[in-house]
Amino acid sequence: MHRFVLILFVLFLSCNQEKEVVDLIIVNAKIYTVDNDFSVAEAFAVKDGKFIEIGTSEEIEEKYRSEKRVDAEGKAITPGLIDAHCHFYALGLNQQTVDLTGTKSYVEVLQRVKDFQAKNQKQFIVGRGWDQNDWPVKEFPDKKELDELFPDTPVVLGRIDGHALLVNSAALDLAKIDESTRVTGGEIVRGKNGLSGVLIDNPMNLIEKVIPENSLSTRIKALKDAESICVGYGLTTVNDAGIDRSTIELIDSLQQAGELSIRVYAMISNNEDDVDYFISQGPLKTERLNVRSVKVYGDGALGSRGAALKKEYSDKQGHFGAMVTPVDAIGELAQKMAKSEFQMNTHAIGDSANAVVLRAYKDALGNQKDRRWKIEHAQVIDEIDFNFFEEGIIPSVQPTHATSDMYWAEDRLGHQRIEGAYAYKTLLDKAGIIALGTDFPVEQVSPFLTFYAAVARKDLEDYPEGGFQKQDALTREEALRGMTIWAAYSNFEENEKGSIENGKFADFVIYDKDMMTITLSEIPSVKAQQTYIGGKLQ
Repeated sequence: MHRFVLILFVLFLSCNQEKEVVDLIIVNAKIYTVDNDFSVAEAFAVKDGKFIEIGTSEEIEEKYRSEKRVDAEGKAITPGLIDAHCHFYALGLNQQTVDLTGTKSYVEVLQRVKDFQAKNQKQFIVGRGWDQNDWPVKEFPDKKELDELFPDTPVVLGRIDGHALLVNSAALDLAKIDESTRVTGGEIVRGKNGLSGVLIDNPMNLIEKVIPENSLSTRIKALKDAESICVGYGLTTVNDAGIDRSTIELIDSLQQAGELSIRVYAMISNNEDDVDYFISQGPLKTERLNVRSVKVYGDGALGSRGAALKKEYSDKQGHFGAMVTPVDAIGELAQKMAKSEFQMNTHAIGDSANAVVLRAYKDALGNQKDRRWKIEHAQVIDEIDFNFFEEGIIPSVQPTHATSDMYWAEDRLGHQRIEGAYAYKTLLDKAGIIALGTDFPVEQVSPFLTFYAAVARKDLEDYPEGGFQKQDALTREEALRGMTIWAAYSNFEENEKGSIENGKFADFVIYDKDMMTITLSEIPSVKAQQTYIGGKLQ
């Protein structure tokens, strides 16, 4: 009897020794691998931060053992989500300013500023998030009330899209802006009684120069706050659309020190000194940071009528919007970037701006292949310009912009132009891929709202019936690819992330509900129960 027990023990021991020890095993899951075949698996093994095998639960458990074994209980798993266009650092800074998102009137804006100041007693008040399109009177506000409330304290309040500011007289005086100030590429809005306090696009730079610099501790806290928010939604990589060298270097140092886990694709703000520095150094690539692109602003935003249109705005006679970066400068920069290893990613909202940028790309790149330059937003496209996307240009879009703007976009554009707006399916058909993001904090961080808007083309109240321009909706598979492998491809990172395949980073998310099968109306409430970066639970 003892001999029989000993034989069983030896057999058990030998079987166990034959199994490879790994860092993590996930079994009993519904894993959307997002590989070429969009195959579904049950289990995988992770070692040294990467997937080493994907298969059935039986196959994985027979071959591997780990002290960390997770039974997913049939829950859905996808690759870690990628936000292809956001403002990560700005999201963190916003946590320390006045939050004006969702305000339904100018009175509510003023109340939030008063409440914030009563609590924080700032010497310089900064806020962001107002949108006059959500107010009963859909017109830009005037600084009169701000001057009465804060006669001596500068107040700077950013519009939701980041393309307009409302400031009080104390801020204008500090920036030396008066009736005689002229700035191209935007507008200093005049009211009935002089300057209204609203600045659109380039004139905002005069104000931004006088905003006090953030301390190092404030900047570090901002990055960590942003990471916490993003990881909570299943984001494992974020494309920060326009940050300066000092912020990029701070992100790198925090990542190297193990203080920041999220992966960042950093677009260098189009500042000549920073751009020249990085071009001279060449792309910067670590496992968590990728710096090989420059973010350029083509025009302004549609909501503030700053988007550059070929024909006048339907709701403002004689007004065409404006290029933030002059046409010649875009062409010159494109030529410069084409001679470097760097990607050019340009904000283009209006059909005129898109035409300018697409033609500049074509002229600069010539016959160069696989440059993967992007149009950020690609929001309003003239029918004759869609074909440019067949030549390797990637549309990087934000589906929630469509459902946020749909109430008033046709007022701005008219019946004919709206047909070429927010045309995600058309862009996908032309380009072959499409990268999806949010543009947070312009929109909410949630990638599930991105997924919902892309597929349903509706708001959270199920409006409009049938969906907004539903012919340009994406399928669920296309939406998931746009938030994973296509976004990774747009970053030159498709061989290391974006799908659950052998050898790739073990970035993945476990959900409470399966967004690939639940009803459309349930998608916005999906939660990322666990987010893993490099095989480690965040």
